[in-house]
Amino acid sequence: IPCLGLELNKNSYSTDFVEIGESVRGEDVYIIQSGCGEINDNLMELLIMINACKIASSSRVTAVIPCFPYARQDKKDKGFFDIPVDNLYAEPAVLQWIKENILEWKNCIIVSPDAGGAKRVTSIADRLNVEFALIHKERKKANEVDRMVLVGDVKDRVAILVDDMADTCGTICHAADKLVSAGATKVYAILTHGIFSGPAISRINNASFEAVVVTNTIPQEEKMKHCPKIQFIDISMILAEAIRRTHNGESVSYLFSHVPL
Repeated sequence: IPCLGLELNKNSYSTDFVEIGESVRGEDVYIIQSGCGEINDNLMELLIMINACKIASSSRVTAVIPCFPYARQDKKDKGFFDIPVDNLYAEPAVLQWIKENILEWKNCIIVSPDAGGAKRVTSIADRLNVEFALIHKERKKANEVDRMVLVGDVKDRVAILVDDMADTCGTICHAADKLVSAGATKVYAILTHGIFSGPAISRINNASFEAVVVTNTIPQEEKMKHCPKIQFIDISMILAEAIRRTHNGESVSYLFSHVPL
């Protein structure tokens, strides 16, 4: 599939406009834009790029959004789509990372830092044929945990915390301390989206993690310079294969259980 660069500039009124370097008439266009950093600016830029391609008579425009903005788990009013949407999953890549990087993975236990992630950790635990545990947390207010209760036995095991995203990292760092005090030999955290705002980096540096692993749906190069515990799983091949399958009219459900080579 050819790669096309869209040049996004600002005019004298500081509003964005797009210059398309070559014709997209009749083409199947895929625009990759993650919802991170300056989220509102990035979202508006994406809409402007989509509109520019439609005006230029492209046959179809697909937005590829590694980290979907305004979709935190605690947001209740998410709305609904009236266009086809494929949700991609990091689970196959997470399973591969665990098997390739944690020597004691057969003696590990998969842990959810909250009850809402139980389905996620049971799926991973089942596919690794290991046990799972969860931490029940009571919040006084958003991003502030009052009390944590561990449900499950982590003694003398490698504990792997799995969550969809981490923002200020208060929850996962408290969870790591809870797991160590409960007898876990090592603690890893594997997160789909690493937002790492505010005190997140200092908290991770001071926590009991062997590693905090995130996908690169959000750029992490700068954060990794200040926190050697952060590692990333590259999901570029998942996006590439999803684009190829969508372009060719093939099912993307294969990616729900396989990592493309």
